[in-house]
Amino acid sequence: MQDGIAIPAHPLALTAERAFDEAAQRRLTRYYLASGAGGIAIAVHSTQFEIRDPQINLLEKVLQTAADEIARSGREDFVKIAGICGPTDQAVQEARLAKKYGYHLGLLSMGGLNALTEDELIERTKAVAAVIPVFGFYLQPAVGGRILSFGFWKKFADIPNVHAIKIAAFNRYQTLDAVRAVCHSERMDEIALYTGNDDNIIADLLTTYRFNINGREVQKDFRGGLLGHWAVWTHQAAALLNAIKEYKAGNKGNADAWLSKNISVTDMNAAIFDPAHHFHGCIPGIHEVLRRQGLLKGTWCLNPGEVLSPGQSDEITRVTQAYPELVDDDFVRTFLQNDQRPAHSKESL
Repeated sequence: MQDGIAIPAHPLALTAERAFDEAAQRRLTRYYLASGAGGIAIAVHSTQFEIRDPQINLLEKVLQTAADEIARSGREDFVKIAGICGPTDQAVQEARLAKKYGYHLGLLSMGGLNALTEDELIERTKAVAAVIPVFGFYLQPAVGGRILSFGFWKKFADIPNVHAIKIAAFNRYQTLDAVRAVCHSERMDEIALYTGNDDNIIADLLTTYRFNINGREVQKDFRGGLLGHWAVWTHQAAALLNAIKEYKAGNKGNADAWLSKNISVTDMNAAIFDPAHHFHGCIPGIHEVLRRQGLLKGTWCLNPGEVLSPGQSDEITRVTQAYPELVDDDFVRTFLQNDQRPAHSKESL
Protein backbone atom coordinates (compact mmCIF):
# COMPACT_ATOMS: atom_id res chain seq x y z
CA MET A 1 0.00 0.00 0.00
CA GLN A 2 2.80 2.44 0.85
CA ASP A 3 4.67 1.65 -2.37
CA GLY A 4 1.55 2.46 -4.39
CA ILE A 5 -0.67 0.00 -6.23
CA ALA A 6 -3.55 0.03 -8.70
CA ILE A 7 -6.77 -1.14 -7.03
CA PRO A 8 -9.77 -1.73 -9.29
CA ALA A 9 -13.24 -1.53 -7.76
CA HIS A 10 -14.56 -5.00 -8.59
CA PRO A 11 -17.88 -5.16 -10.53
CA LEU A 12 -20.62 -7.76 -10.08
CA ALA A 13 -21.17 -10.37 -12.79
CA LEU A 14 -24.82 -11.24 -13.42
CA THR A 15 -26.82 -13.38 -15.83
CA ALA A 16 -29.61 -12.00 -18.00
CA GLU A 17 -31.98 -13.10 -15.22
CA ARG A 18 -29.98 -10.92 -12.79
CA ALA A 19 -28.70 -13.94 -10.89
CA PHE A 20 -25.11 -14.11 -9.66
CA ASP A 21 -22.82 -15.41 -12.43
CA GLU A 22 -20.12 -17.04 -10.33
CA ALA A 23 -18.01 -18.31 -13.23
CA ALA A 24 -17.83 -14.84 -14.79
CA GLN A 25 -17.16 -13.28 -11.38
CA ARG A 26 -14.22 -15.59 -10.81
CA ARG A 27 -12.87 -14.94 -14.30
CA LEU A 28 -13.05 -11.21 -13.66
CA THR A 29 -11.05 -11.62 -10.42
CA ARG A 30 -8.45 -13.64 -12.33
CA TYR A 31 -8.24 -10.83 -14.90
CA TYR A 32 -7.38 -8.36 -12.16
CA LEU A 33 -4.81 -10.76 -10.72
CA ALA A 34 -3.19 -11.11 -14.14
CA SER A 35 -3.43 -7.44 -15.13
CA GLY A 36 -0.77 -5.99 -12.83
CA ALA A 37 -3.22 -4.63 -10.27
CA GLY A 38 -1.96 -4.80 -6.70
CA GLY A 39 -5.31 -5.63 -5.13
CA ILE A 40 -9.06 -5.33 -5.48
CA ALA A 41 -11.85 -3.58 -3.60
CA ILE A 42 -15.11 -5.51 -3.54
CA ALA A 43 -18.56 -4.96 -2.02
CA VAL A 44 -18.10 -1.30 -2.99
CA HIS A 45 -20.16 0.96 -5.26
CA SER A 46 -19.07 -0.82 -8.45
CA THR A 47 -20.16 -4.13 -6.91
CA GLN A 48 -23.62 -2.56 -6.35
CA PHE A 49 -24.80 -1.76 -2.84
CA GLU A 50 -27.97 -3.79 -3.47
CA ILE A 51 -25.97 -6.96 -2.71
CA ARG A 52 -26.76 -6.12 0.94
CA ASP A 53 -30.53 -6.13 0.45
CA PRO A 54 -32.06 -9.10 2.33
CA GLN A 55 -33.94 -10.29 -0.75
CA ILE A 56 -30.69 -10.36 -2.76
CA ASN A 57 -28.26 -11.38 0.00
CA LEU A 58 -25.05 -11.55 -2.03
CA LEU A 59 -22.62 -9.71 0.26
CA GLU A 60 -21.06 -12.82 1.80
CA LYS A 61 -21.07 -14.68 -1.51
CA VAL A 62 -19.09 -12.01 -3.37
CA LEU A 63 -16.60 -11.65 -0.50
CA GLN A 64 -16.15 -15.41 -0.33
CA THR A 65 -15.81 -15.87 -4.10
CA ALA A 66 -13.13 -13.22 -4.55
CA ALA A 67 -11.17 -14.41 -1.50
CA ASP A 68 -11.28 -17.99 -2.75
CA GLU A 69 -10.08 -17.06 -6.23
CA ILE A 70 -7.21 -14.97 -4.84
CA ALA A 71 -6.22 -17.83 -2.51
CA ARG A 72 -6.14 -20.18 -5.53
CA SER A 73 -3.65 -17.82 -7.21
CA GLY A 74 -1.15 -18.05 -4.35
CA ARG A 75 -0.71 -14.26 -4.48
CA GLU A 76 -0.13 -13.44 -0.83
CA ASP A 77 0.88 -9.89 -1.79
CA PHE A 78 -2.46 -9.16 -3.47
CA VAL A 79 -4.36 -6.72 -1.23
CA LYS A 80 -7.95 -7.67 -0.45
CA ILE A 81 -10.21 -4.75 0.49
CA ALA A 82 -13.86 -5.15 1.49
CA GLY A 83 -16.38 -2.32 1.36
CA ILE A 84 -18.03 -1.60 4.71
CA CYS A 85 -21.03 0.67 5.16
CA GLY A 86 -24.09 1.41 7.27
CA PRO A 87 -24.60 2.36 10.93
CA THR A 88 -22.12 1.16 13.53
CA ASP A 89 -23.74 -2.22 14.21
CA GLN A 90 -23.97 -3.05 10.51
CA ALA A 91 -20.43 -1.78 9.82
CA VAL A 92 -18.97 -3.91 12.62
CA GLN A 93 -20.88 -6.95 11.37
CA GLU A 94 -19.55 -6.39 7.82
CA ALA A 95 -16.03 -5.93 9.21
CA ARG A 96 -16.29 -9.30 10.95
CA LEU A 97 -17.48 -10.91 7.74
CA ALA A 98 -14.55 -9.41 5.82
CA LYS A 99 -12.11 -10.63 8.46
CA LYS A 100 -13.65 -14.12 8.28
CA TYR A 101 -12.59 -14.33 4.64
CA GLY A 102 -9.12 -12.91 5.18
CA TYR A 103 -9.56 -9.38 3.88
CA HIS A 104 -6.68 -7.09 4.76
CA LEU A 105 -8.61 -3.82 5.02
CA GLY A 106 -12.15 -2.52 5.24
CA LEU A 107 -13.00 0.46 3.01
CA LEU A 108 -15.23 2.38 5.39
CA SER A 109 -17.96 4.41 3.72
CA MET A 110 -19.54 7.39 5.48
CA GLY A 111 -22.46 7.42 3.04
CA GLY A 112 -26.02 7.63 4.27
CA LEU A 113 -24.96 8.75 7.74
CA ASN A 114 -25.61 12.48 7.56
CA ALA A 115 -27.55 12.36 10.83
CA LEU A 116 -24.38 11.39 12.71
CA THR A 117 -22.05 14.04 14.09
CA GLU A 118 -18.36 13.94 13.24
CA ASP A 119 -17.58 12.65 16.73
CA GLU A 120 -20.12 9.86 16.25
CA LEU A 121 -18.46 8.96 12.95
CA ILE A 122 -15.11 8.80 14.74
CA GLU A 123 -16.53 6.42 17.35
CA ARG A 124 -17.98 4.29 14.55
CA THR A 125 -14.53 4.18 12.91
CA LYS A 126 -12.93 3.09 16.18
CA ALA A 127 -15.47 0.28 16.51
CA VAL A 128 -14.66 -0.99 13.01
CA ALA A 129 -10.92 -0.52 13.53
CA ALA A 130 -11.15 -2.81 16.56
CA VAL A 131 -12.13 -5.59 14.13
CA ILE A 132 -10.18 -4.92 10.90
CA PRO A 133 -7.60 -2.41 9.62
CA VAL A 134 -9.42 0.60 8.16
CA PHE A 135 -9.16 2.19 4.73
CA GLY A 136 -10.93 5.53 5.12
CA PHE A 137 -13.06 7.04 2.37
CA TYR A 138 -13.77 10.74 1.85
CA LEU A 139 -16.72 10.88 -0.53
CA GLN A 140 -17.11 14.59 -1.13
CA PRO A 141 -20.40 16.48 -1.77
CA ALA A 142 -19.70 16.75 -5.51
CA VAL A 143 -20.40 13.03 -5.79
CA GLY A 144 -23.04 12.61 -3.11
CA GLY A 145 -21.03 12.71 0.11
CA ARG A 146 -20.68 15.29 2.88
CA ILE A 147 -18.10 17.80 4.03
CA LEU A 148 -15.86 16.50 6.82
CA SER A 149 -13.68 19.00 8.65
CA PHE A 150 -9.94 19.26 9.18
CA GLY A 151 -10.56 18.33 12.81
CA PHE A 152 -12.44 15.17 11.79
CA TRP A 153 -9.62 13.94 9.56
CA LYS A 154 -7.00 14.71 12.21
CA LYS A 155 -8.91 12.53 14.71
CA PHE A 156 -9.46 9.92 12.01
CA ALA A 157 -5.75 9.74 11.18
CA ASP A 158 -4.88 9.40 14.86
CA ILE A 159 -6.84 6.12 15.16
CA PRO A 160 -4.14 3.43 15.43
CA ASN A 161 -5.65 0.88 13.02
CA VAL A 162 -6.29 3.33 10.16
CA HIS A 163 -3.76 2.55 7.41
CA ALA A 164 -5.05 4.32 4.29
CA ILE A 165 -7.53 6.92 3.12
CA LYS A 166 -9.19 7.13 -0.28
CA ILE A 167 -10.10 10.70 -1.21
CA ALA A 168 -12.58 11.37 -3.99
CA ALA A 169 -10.73 14.63 -4.46
CA PHE A 170 -13.16 16.53 -6.64
CA ASN A 171 -13.02 19.64 -4.44
CA ARG A 172 -9.46 20.89 -3.88
CA TYR A 173 -10.34 22.90 -0.78
CA GLN A 174 -11.85 19.88 0.97
CA THR A 175 -9.00 17.69 -0.24
CA LEU A 176 -6.48 20.10 1.27
CA ASP A 177 -8.24 19.83 4.61
CA ALA A 178 -7.97 16.05 4.60
CA VAL A 179 -4.35 15.84 3.40
CA ARG A 180 -3.18 18.60 5.74
CA ALA A 181 -4.93 16.88 8.65
CA VAL A 182 -3.09 13.63 7.92
CA CYS A 183 0.18 15.57 7.78
CA HIS A 184 -0.55 16.99 11.26
CA SER A 185 -0.98 13.48 12.68
CA GLU A 186 1.88 11.64 14.34
CA ARG A 187 0.73 8.67 12.25
CA MET A 188 1.29 10.47 8.96
CA ASP A 189 3.92 8.03 7.71
CA GLU A 190 1.69 5.04 8.52
CA ILE A 191 -1.21 6.24 6.35
CA ALA A 192 -1.20 5.82 2.57
CA LEU A 193 -3.35 8.22 0.56
CA TYR A 194 -5.17 6.89 -2.52
CA THR A 195 -7.03 8.86 -5.13
CA GLY A 196 -10.66 8.04 -5.77
CA ASN A 197 -11.05 10.99 -8.08
CA ASP A 198 -11.90 9.47 -11.44
CA ASP A 199 -11.95 12.76 -13.37
CA ASN A 200 -8.34 13.84 -12.61
CA ILE A 201 -6.43 10.62 -11.99
CA ILE A 202 -2.99 11.42 -13.40
CA ALA A 203 -2.83 14.92 -11.93
CA ASP A 204 -3.65 13.50 -8.51
CA LEU A 205 -0.91 10.89 -8.80
CA LEU A 206 1.64 13.46 -9.97
CA THR A 207 0.97 16.00 -7.22
CA THR A 208 2.97 16.29 -4.02
CA TYR A 209 1.35 18.21 -1.15
CA ARG A 210 3.79 20.21 0.99
CA PHE A 211 3.04 21.96 4.28
CA ASN A 212 5.05 23.82 6.91
CA ILE A 213 4.13 22.19 10.20
CA ASN A 214 5.85 23.54 13.31
CA GLY A 215 8.73 24.87 11.25
CA ARG A 216 9.29 21.62 9.36
CA GLU A 217 8.35 20.93 5.75
CA VAL A 218 6.11 17.88 5.54
CA GLN A 219 5.01 16.31 2.26
CA LYS A 220 2.44 13.75 1.24
CA ASP A 221 1.18 12.37 -2.06
CA PHE A 222 -1.31 9.90 -3.45
CA ARG A 223 0.49 6.56 -3.59
CA GLY A 224 -1.98 4.91 -5.95
CA GLY A 225 -5.64 4.74 -6.82
CA LEU A 226 -8.73 2.84 -5.77
CA LEU A 227 -10.97 3.54 -8.71
CA GLY A 228 -14.03 2.37 -10.56
CA HIS A 229 -12.31 3.61 -13.71
CA TRP A 230 -9.54 1.07 -13.13
CA ALA A 231 -12.09 -1.78 -13.20
CA VAL A 232 -11.64 -1.54 -17.00
CA TRP A 233 -8.48 -1.39 -19.11
CA THR A 234 -6.74 -2.45 -15.89
CA HIS A 235 -3.54 -3.72 -17.48
CA GLN A 236 -2.90 -0.27 -18.98
CA ALA A 237 -3.92 1.45 -15.71
CA ALA A 238 -1.35 -0.55 -13.75
CA ALA A 239 1.32 0.25 -16.35
CA LEU A 240 0.35 3.93 -16.18
CA LEU A 241 0.76 4.01 -12.40
CA ASN A 242 4.18 2.36 -12.64
CA ALA A 243 5.29 4.90 -15.25
CA ILE A 244 4.16 7.77 -13.03
CA LYS A 245 6.10 6.31 -10.10
CA GLU A 246 9.22 6.09 -12.27
CA TYR A 247 8.73 9.68 -13.44
CA LYS A 248 8.40 10.95 -9.87
CA ALA A 249 11.41 8.95 -8.71
CA GLY A 250 13.74 10.21 -11.41
CA ASN A 251 11.88 13.11 -13.00
CA LYS A 252 12.41 11.42 -16.36
CA GLY A 253 9.88 12.44 -18.95
CA ASN A 254 7.84 15.46 -19.85
CA ALA A 255 5.37 17.03 -17.44
CA ASP A 256 3.39 18.57 -20.31
CA ALA A 257 2.96 15.15 -21.88
CA TRP A 258 1.67 13.75 -18.58
CA LEU A 259 -0.86 16.54 -18.19
CA SER A 260 -2.09 16.01 -21.74
CA LYS A 261 -2.44 12.30 -21.05
CA ASN A 262 -4.45 13.25 -17.97
CA ILE A 263 -7.01 14.87 -20.27
CA SER A 264 -7.14 11.71 -22.40
CA VAL A 265 -7.84 9.59 -19.31
CA THR A 266 -10.52 12.03 -18.16
CA ASP A 267 -12.17 11.91 -21.59
CA MET A 268 -12.27 8.11 -21.35
CA ASN A 269 -13.69 8.36 -17.86
CA ALA A 270 -16.47 10.66 -19.01
CA ALA A 271 -17.62 8.03 -21.48
CA ILE A 272 -17.69 5.30 -18.83
CA PHE A 273 -18.97 7.27 -15.84
CA ASP A 274 -21.58 9.29 -17.71
CA PRO A 275 -21.38 12.72 -16.03
CA ALA A 276 -23.50 14.04 -18.91
CA HIS A 277 -26.42 12.24 -17.25
CA HIS A 278 -25.38 12.79 -13.63
CA PHE A 279 -23.44 9.49 -13.51
CA HIS A 280 -26.58 7.43 -14.10
CA GLY A 281 -24.75 5.05 -16.43
CA CYS A 282 -21.51 4.66 -14.49
CA ILE A 283 -21.92 1.00 -13.50
CA PRO A 284 -23.44 -0.11 -16.84
CA GLY A 285 -20.61 1.85 -18.52
CA ILE A 286 -18.02 -0.27 -16.72
CA HIS A 287 -19.97 -3.38 -17.64
CA GLU A 288 -20.19 -2.37 -21.30
CA VAL A 289 -16.41 -2.15 -21.68
CA LEU A 290 -15.99 -5.54 -19.99
CA ARG A 291 -18.78 -6.98 -22.17
CA ARG A 292 -17.12 -5.83 -25.35
CA GLN A 293 -13.89 -7.46 -24.23
CA GLY A 294 -15.60 -10.75 -23.39
CA LEU A 295 -15.07 -10.53 -19.63
CA LEU A 296 -18.79 -10.09 -18.91
CA LYS A 297 -21.79 -11.42 -20.82
CA GLY A 298 -23.93 -8.29 -20.46
CA THR A 299 -24.42 -4.96 -18.73
CA TRP A 300 -27.15 -6.17 -16.36
CA CYS A 301 -27.42 -4.58 -12.91
CA LEU A 302 -29.43 -5.67 -9.89
CA ASN A 303 -31.53 -2.55 -10.38
CA PRO A 304 -33.30 -3.02 -13.76
CA GLY A 305 -33.43 0.76 -14.15
CA GLU A 306 -29.65 1.03 -14.16
CA VAL A 307 -28.81 0.98 -17.87
CA LEU A 308 -26.59 2.79 -20.34
CA SER A 309 -27.63 6.38 -20.97
CA PRO A 310 -28.60 7.62 -24.44
CA GLY A 311 -25.46 8.04 -26.53
CA GLN A 312 -23.19 6.43 -23.92
CA SER A 313 -22.36 3.40 -26.06
CA ASP A 314 -21.27 5.68 -28.90
CA GLU A 315 -19.10 7.66 -26.49
CA ILE A 316 -17.38 4.48 -25.30
CA THR A 317 -16.70 3.57 -28.94
CA ARG A 318 -15.31 7.05 -29.59
CA VAL A 319 -12.82 7.06 -26.71
CA THR A 320 -11.58 3.51 -27.27
CA GLN A 321 -10.79 4.46 -30.86
CA ALA A 322 -9.30 7.83 -29.90
CA TYR A 323 -6.91 6.52 -27.22
CA PRO A 324 -5.79 3.00 -28.21
CA GLU A 325 -2.70 3.32 -26.01
CA LEU A 326 -4.96 3.34 -22.93
CA VAL A 327 -6.97 0.27 -23.94
CA ASP A 328 -5.94 -3.31 -23.05
CA ASP A 329 -8.03 -5.28 -25.57
CA ASP A 330 -5.01 -7.27 -26.80
CA PHE A 331 -4.05 -8.19 -23.25
CA VAL A 332 -7.60 -9.32 -22.46
CA ARG A 333 -7.78 -11.36 -25.65
CA THR A 334 -4.61 -13.23 -24.70
CA PHE A 335 -5.80 -13.61 -21.11
CA LEU A 336 -9.08 -15.20 -22.22
CA GLN A 337 -7.27 -17.56 -24.59
CA ASN A 338 -5.04 -18.74 -21.75
CA ASP A 339 -7.67 -18.76 -19.01
CA GLN A 340 -8.80 -22.35 -19.21
CA ARG A 341 -9.50 -22.97 -15.53
CA PRO A 342 -12.26 -25.55 -15.03
CA ALA A 343 -15.40 -24.69 -13.09
CA HIS A 344 -14.83 -24.62 -9.33
CA SER A 345 -15.99 -27.46 -7.14
CA LYS A 346 -18.09 -26.97 -4.04
CA GLU A 347 -15.27 -28.55 -2.05
CA SER A 348 -13.01 -25.60 -2.89
CA LEU A 349 -15.25 -23.10 -1.11
